[in-house]
Amino acid sequence: MFIPFVDLKAQYLSLKNDIDTAINNVINDTAFVGGKYLKEFEENFARAYGVKHCIGVANGTDAIYIVLKMLGIGQGDEVITVANSWISTSETISQTGAKPVFIDIEKDYFNINTDLIEDKITARTKAIIPVHLYGQPARIDIIKDLCQKHHLFLIEDCAQSHFAEYDGKFVGTFGHASTFSFYPGKNLGAYGDGGAIITNDDILDEKFRLYANHGALKKHHHLIEGINSRLDGLQAAILNAKLPHIHNWNSARLNNALLYNELLKDVKQLQVPKIRNNCKHIFHVYSLRAEHRNELMAYLNENDIQTAIHYPNALPFMPAYAYLGYNENDCPVAADYQHKILSLPMYPELSREQILFVADKIKSFYSN
Repeated sequence: MFIPFVDLKAQYLSLKNDIDTAINNVINDTAFVGGKYLKEFEENFARAYGVKHCIGVANGTDAIYIVLKMLGIGQGDEVITVANSWISTSETISQTGAKPVFIDIEKDYFNINTDLIEDKITARTKAIIPVHLYGQPARIDIIKDLCQKHHLFLIEDCAQSHFAEYDGKFVGTFGHASTFSFYPGKNLGAYGDGGAIITNDDILDEKFRLYANHGALKKHHHLIEGINSRLDGLQAAILNAKLPHIHNWNSARLNNALLYNELLKDVKQLQVPKIRNNCKHIFHVYSLRAEHRNELMAYLNENDIQTAIHYPNALPFMPAYAYLGYNENDCPVAADYQHKILSLPMYPELSREQILFVADKIKSFYSN
């Protein structure tokens, strides 16, 4: 039995008529850049989140960069973020001229350790970017309190946490602005790159739109130098067709994760992911910790089970950040976990039979 890490075609087939109609409508209307389909998605996504504004952009990386730039963050500033994430979170900080300051992760939940943040705040600190990693919310209430206490911007990286909840409230609604990726494998994924920013601030909404559209709110009327970062009409229409299904898909992912947890909880060489009590985890990925991780990964691949590592190198220890001088003692949990974390197949269409097969193969590996 072949089990892909993600099965995007299965999702397409479940919505084939809706997706095909959405694509055909954009082509028939030649509404490829801007236009009604983008506007419709922005309005629907904002409404679904209960916020005033959604700005569609080209990708999740641009979303973070645009927010940082329009908050005035630049040369000489510092931005605090987490040690274990995709590099988009930190490279955008550097691209503004600011310096990323990495914080170690929690032992149980993979997110930024809020107990360590305040000691890293300096006079140069301008913002905190928590990442709601794997679909598990960070302790956003504590982070918000720290931001208010020290007069810092709060930017939520929600690239992996579409409609995850903390204390009954969607993550992405706590900060000054929040960013999303619609990369195809995300819980809400386009058929190419795509991203968005949400905010309740009218002034920031205008600034984000301005900067993402060559510094112009009206064609040929450039108020500043900006960049070209727009969510195209095809991707917006596809996302619009998918948006009504996101909560069902998130629930299916959670159910799949709970089944994995039940089947694997007694395997002493594993630590299955924990779910914070006051949170709704939407399991963008199902990442556990495993002894003999690389050997297990190879064994599963030999048995036609695709896996991945999120992430094989924590950010502070990458060559790109050697100039910052971090060592493994600075972020010991992230340093340890980068050798143990393993992500198993996870998508809404994953069947019970497939999960049982994966679990049986893992047990077989450790029994031998």
